[in-house]
Amino acid sequence: MKKAESYIVLQNELDIYRKMMTQAGKIILDKDVSEYPIMVAHQQELELGMPIFSKEDNKGSKWSIHASTLEEFVSRQIIFPEKIEEFKGNYKDPKTNICVFVLSELGAEFIFLPIKE
Repeated sequence: MKKAESYIVLQNELDIYRKMMTQAGKIILDKDVSEYPIMVAHQQELELGMPIFSKEDNKGSKWSIHASTLEEFVSRQIIFPEKIEEFKGNYKDPKTNICVFVLSELGAEFIFLPIKE
């Protein structure tokens, strides 16, 4: 499967979590926790961020979702200090896009999903 096809499949799989990821991002912004909310979509055990959806509690779900921030990614050395400005430059407006760090069999990557009203 080509990368573009994989991305479309991934976007479709994550679509059912879009509303909860949008709400979690809004809370992070509204409570001034961070200007850079990051949702983490993963299929294995992971201690990063705060769990907002667990596939173990929802049979048939493929993904677990955690809410995190740029600051946590830096403190855990997932994003190195010298890469912060580059990350901020690539980060899309959190009022219109959800930043998702996806951990899958394809590896780890950041994607941005448009927020749907």
